[in-house]
Amino acid sequence: MTLTTERTFDWDDFVDRFWDQKPVLYKGVTDAPFDETEVFETAVLGTRPPHPLAIPGNLQFLVQRRQQTQPRDRLPELSDRTFDGYERRMADALDGQRYALVVHRFHAFSHPLWERARRFYGGLWERVGQPTHTAGSTMFHGSYEHSPVGVHQDRFATFMFCVRGTKRMRFWAERPWSQDVHTVLDYEPYLASSFVAEVEPGDLLYWPSRYYHVGESTGAAPATSVNVGIPRREHRPYYEIKDLFRGTEPVASAPLFTPDAGPDGRLAEELPTALADAVDAFAECLDEAPFTERATGLALRVRTAGGFWPTQPPADSPALDDDTPVRGSARVLTTNGDGAPRCAANGHVCSVLATPAAVALLDRLNAGEVVRISELPVSQRDEVRPLMQELESFRALTRADIG
Repeated sequence: MTLTTERTFDWDDFVDRFWDQKPVLYKGVTDAPFDETEVFETAVLGTRPPHPLAIPGNLQFLVQRRQQTQPRDRLPELSDRTFDGYERRMADALDGQRYALVVHRFHAFSHPLWERARRFYGGLWERVGQPTHTAGSTMFHGSYEHSPVGVHQDRFATFMFCVRGTKRMRFWAERPWSQDVHTVLDYEPYLASSFVAEVEPGDLLYWPSRYYHVGESTGAAPATSVNVGIPRREHRPYYEIKDLFRGTEPVASAPLFTPDAGPDGRLAEELPTALADAVDAFAECLDEAPFTERATGLALRVRTAGGFWPTQPPADSPALDDDTPVRGSARVLTTNGDGAPRCAANGHVCSVLATPAAVALLDRLNAGEVVRISELPVSQRDEVRPLMQELESFRALTRADIG
C-alpha cells in the first residue's frame, strides 16, 4: 500500500475519501491550529508538577527507552524561551542521549490553543457528528528512536500536526505479527509489509484507528508534533459510565448510552439475563435526582466543550458592577425542563442556577448584544451578578470596550 499525499485540505473531500478509510498526508496546511511558539509555551504549562516532589499524571519523559521517575530538571522551562533553548539544555544534560517528552491532554493547558483546535475540528463535527467522548491531544517532542510503546494500534483516529523538525510514521494495514501481544518494540522483521509517511513542519497526517503504527526519528535532531485523537472504537459505554460516576473531573462524556445503541438505547448485542437485569436497574437509578443532575451536567459540558476536554477557568476577575458593559464571547447553553435552568459554556457548568431574568439576559448575549446588569430591576441584580461573574471566569463573556 502507498500513502496518498494531498496539497489542498478540504473537510468534504477528506470525509468522503479518507475518514475511517485510509491514511492521508496533507502538505502545508495553512489553517492548522498549532504553531511552534504557542506549543512551547503550552508545553511549559502542561509539565508543571502539582508539588515539588510529584510528577504530573499527564507526563512521560524517557531517556533512551527508560522511563524517568524524577524528570523535574529535564522539563521545558520559560527560561529556555524556545524549543531551541530547551534542546540545547537537554543536549548538555543528557550528553547527547536520545529522549522523549510526551504531554497528554495538551490542549487543556492553553485556552487560545484549545479554542483554535475547537474551531478547526468544528468542520469535521459538522460532517460526522461531535464525539460523545472527548477528543484527546498529545504533544510528542524529542530525538527518540521510535515511539516509546513501539508498534501499536489505538482506539483513536489520529491527526498528527508536525510543528518542528521532520517526523516519520510507519504503518501496517493489518497486525504484522502473529504473537498474542498488543505491542512490539523490536519490529525490524515486519518492515517489508509497512509503508511510511515523512511529515514536515506545517503538514497534517491522518490515519484511521485500525492501522498499526509507530513513530520514528529521521535523525539525531529532535522533532515536535501535536496529535489529536478522535475516539472511534473499543469500550465507548465503559468510558461514558466511568465519567458519570467519577464526577466533574475529568470532563469528557455526556449520556450513558452512545449513538451506537439501538432505538431503546441498548447496544445491539443481546446481553445475558443477569447483566440485562443489572442494566435495567442502573437505568432506573439514572432517573433518581443525583444521577439525573450529574448526567445533565456531563451532557452540558460535552455539548459546550466542542468535542475537547476544556481548559481550566482563569482566576476570579474583579467584581462586576452594575454599569459595566459585557458581551458574549462563547455561546451559553441553558437547560429546559422543570426547575431552575442550569447553564454551561466552554465545557464548564455554572454552579449558580439561572433565574428567569438571567435567562433573558443570556438570550441577549447569545444574540450578540452588549448588556449591563443595571438594565435589570434593582431587586434582580444580586441574583444575576454571581452567574454573570462565573460565566466571565469561563471566558464566555468579556467586558466590552464601547468607547
